[in-house]
Amino acid sequence: MQPIQIAVIGTGSISSLHLDAYTKNANANLYAVCDLNEGRARAAAEKYGAEKVYTDYRELLADPVIDAVSICTWNNTHAEISIAALEAGKHVLVEKPLCKTVEDALNVQEAVEKSGKLLQVGFVRRYDTNAQLLRAMADRGEFGEIYFAKASTLRRLGNPGGWFSDIERSGGGPLIDIGVHVIDLCWYMMGRPRPVSVSANTYHKLGNRSNVKNLSFYQAADYDAEKNTVEDMANALIRFENGASLLVDVSFTLHAKSNETSVKLYGEKGGFEIDPETVIVTEQNDTILNIYPQTDSKGFEFNSAFQNEINHFIDCVTTGKQPLSPVEDGVEIMKILVGIYESAAKGAEVRL
Repeated sequence: MQPIQIAVIGTGSISSLHLDAYTKNANANLYAVCDLNEGRARAAAEKYGAEKVYTDYRELLADPVIDAVSICTWNNTHAEISIAALEAGKHVLVEKPLCKTVEDALNVQEAVEKSGKLLQVGFVRRYDTNAQLLRAMADRGEFGEIYFAKASTLRRLGNPGGWFSDIERSGGGPLIDIGVHVIDLCWYMMGRPRPVSVSANTYHKLGNRSNVKNLSFYQAADYDAEKNTVEDMANALIRFENGASLLVDVSFTLHAKSNETSVKLYGEKGGFEIDPETVIVTEQNDTILNIYPQTDSKGFEFNSAFQNEINHFIDCVTTGKQPLSPVEDGVEIMKILVGIYESAAKGAEVRL
């Protein structure tokens, strides 16, 4: 079997996880990279052994050698590049979020259906080993109906700036950047019930807090302390058709004593936590038990989850099976994200 010829479009920070994972997959060959910044593209090609370098994704997509692409660009380009890639006959792995609007998401879905090619959305949290263990247990009914989930991803100081803080390119702040991960993870773990309403708030109170000294945080390559048009934090209550609910709060900056990440789900027969570490809660002999699975990592392991995600993508391209995170799920999550921003703007609950 010939290896799948891969191109990575966008060589910013997240791309390194794609590039590294492709080089470690025996059934993939990293053939090309593309970035508006030619120097950065050439540096990536040299580091990871890509044969071709492009600065225009359209020229890349015209290359008949390429079978599939990873899209690691600004959020506002995801839909445009995904549709162009599908129309060019390429399979697509697109970083989360799928795009910026529900309309764009539906256009991408239509392009997938017309092309016959597959599109996998980069909901990497689904591909973590512990997440898959818990999902398998949920599928066997070990937790019963999962009716409530609660997720927090709070940074006290962590606005990356650059395109992350430019609403035109990003579509939003912490909600669409880091909140999307835990929203999707909870929704996936709950069995992907249909979302029906959202009641939410967003806050623009603290800005990027670039004045703070003595604490370091990740900054985008184009960081500019003068530019910030996204929310500091968001919170939301999401209701589903089956009566289940999800409570979520996320922030880039907040007057909190420390960063906090937690993901907890509750069912009729038991519950579990995924962040900060995996814990299963159940009952035996009229006694509550907290069970800690013995796995390689207590919590989310970023690098191995990305490797699993890339391996899954290559396997789907090779076998033709549908991905674990298909375009349809990208559309539903987009409805939730847009609904949260709409509810916050209106100050009222929004029906989805």
